[in-house]
Amino acid sequence: MTRRDPEPALYAGDLFGEIYQSQQVEPPVAATPRTLAPGLVTCLIAALAAMWLAEHYGFPAILLGLLIGLALNFLSEHPALGQGLDFAARHFLRFGIVLLGMQVTLAQIGGIGWLPFAGLLAIMASAFGAALLGARIVGQGRYAGVLAGGATAICGASAALALYGVIGRDRLDQSRFTITLVGIALASALALSLYPLIAETLGLNDAQAGYLVGASIHDVAQAIGGGFAISDAAGAQATIIKLARVALLAPVVALVALWLGEAGRGEAGPRPAWRRISLPWFIVAFLLLVVLNSFAPMPDGFAEGGLAASKFLLLLAVTATAMRSQLLLLIEAGWRPLVPVMAATLASFATALLVSVTLIG
Repeated sequence: MTRRDPEPALYAGDLFGEIYQSQQVEPPVAATPRTLAPGLVTCLIAALAAMWLAEHYGFPAILLGLLIGLALNFLSEHPALGQGLDFAARHFLRFGIVLLGMQVTLAQIGGIGWLPFAGLLAIMASAFGAALLGARIVGQGRYAGVLAGGATAICGASAALALYGVIGRDRLDQSRFTITLVGIALASALALSLYPLIAETLGLNDAQAGYLVGASIHDVAQAIGGGFAISDAAGAQATIIKLARVALLAPVVALVALWLGEAGRGEAGPRPAWRRISLPWFIVAFLLLVVLNSFAPMPDGFAEGGLAASKFLLLLAVTATAMRSQLLLLIEAGWRPLVPVMAATLASFATALLVSVTLIG
């Protein structure tokens, strides 16, 4: 009897559970608590380490989670960890995005006023445009530009994760996605350090400074923290402006899905617009939670707990994603994927400063 060669293999899963051929391994088994536990525990330990370092040394937890995950990348080669890491990267990010909906109400958005809101849309459009232009200049393609522009315009890493769910690994490889996440985290950390100082140096009042910080810093917590670093009034303004950006996550993802939905269909032909605009379930759940929070406000302290849970789930997802990234592909990608992020960040800040000075009293 001749021995049969093993089947060509599977197959590490990426951020959204897609499979790709990597090396010869055993076929996957069904996910159970026993098979998920090793990867989940490893991811949890790495995320807790990132939180501890962030608390004691003042660095953003998302950035530290990315760096620790990349440093522990070799662990993902162990077959026992793969399913748990893939589960964390895929499912935790989705529930983390859903919980962001607890932070926003329609009344907060309406309270901004039409002129400041129009300025906010202009800031977001400038970030998208600059990212697309930067991506084109360095040969990264429009998908890298959409990812960087959307993450900069809305809410940093969580928006990048949501947009990547629409773009997909077949259009933008995960190495460039991971580098974009690193760039977003670095840009947000620098913005938190510099923007409040710039606002005070320029003599902006509390409303202007809060608008500038809330409209241009990527991460939710850092935008709000940057506002309160100036004053309580600036912090309140930054919170409203930033949450208005978060609320635009669902419509922006819908527009991106509509714009990019035809790619890769080949001979299948175009689909109706209502099919192309279909959103991932977690974006729909996010939007529903915003509506629910608008008409039945969350109890005191509940929203704060939701924000903390959302940040922790996103940290777990980002850490797991970094651990599953292929370092060789990251090295080969080089610095070019960072250019769209830098272009979007600079354009966002410049436009936000212009709007703050001219439209905000």
